[in-house]
Amino acid sequence: MDLTYSQEDEAFRAELRCWLEVAVPEHGPPPPPGDWPARRAYDTAWQRRLYDAGYAGLHWPSRFGGRGLPVTQQLVYLEEYARAGAPYISVNFVGMMHAGPTLIAEGTDEQRAYHLPRILRGEHVWCQGFSEPQAGSDLASLRTSAVRDGDDYIVNGQKIWSTRAHVADYGELLVRTDPDARRHRGISWLILDMRSPGVEVRPMRTIDGEAHFCEVFLTDVRVPVANLVGAENDGWRVTNVTLRFERGTAFAQHIITLRSQLRDLVRAARLVPGPGDGTAWDDPALRSHVGRLEANVDGLWRMAQRGITEAEATGLPAPTGSAVKLRFSELSQELSELAVRVLGRAATGGVRAGGVDGIETARAYLWSLQYSIAAGTSQIQRNLIAERILGMPRPA
Repeated sequence: MDLTYSQEDEAFRAELRCWLEVAVPEHGPPPPPGDWPARRAYDTAWQRRLYDAGYAGLHWPSRFGGRGLPVTQQLVYLEEYARAGAPYISVNFVGMMHAGPTLIAEGTDEQRAYHLPRILRGEHVWCQGFSEPQAGSDLASLRTSAVRDGDDYIVNGQKIWSTRAHVADYGELLVRTDPDARRHRGISWLILDMRSPGVEVRPMRTIDGEAHFCEVFLTDVRVPVANLVGAENDGWRVTNVTLRFERGTAFAQHIITLRSQLRDLVRAARLVPGPGDGTAWDDPALRSHVGRLEANVDGLWRMAQRGITEAEATGLPAPTGSAVKLRFSELSQELSELAVRVLGRAATGGVRAGGVDGIETARAYLWSLQYSIAAGTSQIQRNLIAERILGMPRPA
């Protein structure tokens, strides 16, 4: 793995940095939390801006509308994106980071031709319909049924934890098409039009006061057979392609953001009053903790770089994605908790301290708790690491 940057990479960095320095301030700050129509408009407008400037889908092959850039320039992009404080892709995340790549890997020509350009331009927002109330970590026990009726499937069931489903146009939907098959062999992967009759979306308010997650109820929903991705009853294999994208390369931007958050924490600690007459940064235990976090974030970034390199070489996400996702979840929670401790009452009281917004610090801490569950629980990730990376046998 050679990840040294060439002259071409640095030229790309300079070009991108100049564009971001103008585009990010022009786009303005995001709307207040809770205003989801405004958030969708903000995020999709930014996606369109990226597309018009040629910065959408840098990792997508050029024949599918992306730039097909070498891995080093993809990494440069992530570094500069975080440096500029550019908007998080948010509502476009599922479409850009795993629905789109899954269609590239597994979709039909017709599916790619219709969906990929609209994802890249920010015209269509996607959500994910995998988990169910009684099939979260044990995803293979899902019960949502799809019965063939001519050229359609009739779908009935319920999904949960469908992030941003209330502003989505399409969804990745896992259904059981053969109830008599073994658990992993009777599942299919469908493209769900969220505007179809019989689709009901109910947002759920979480501990941070937001409604990121939704329940989705499906009652006699007709989904065209043409929306089947991969072969019927082969959905578990397709799902693992999706989950590897979700757990691997899709987390690269999050890891870069972790590094930025750590830098912000250090700046705040140098200003926040500590015991005695000094600042919080005078505490040697805090500096030691920050040093360990810095080393861990750097190691995680190298692991993500390796995964991205492998994905580029093979066309499929690397199996190390589970390890990347697991370690990111742990580090994100540890860093968020440390930030609350450093800000102290400023975080719980919702005021600014050391140039850091206490409300956002507290919200980030509460939000970090979901990383142990989102994109596969930490317990499941450990099983996957043991079996698929370390080659350990399954329990008897």
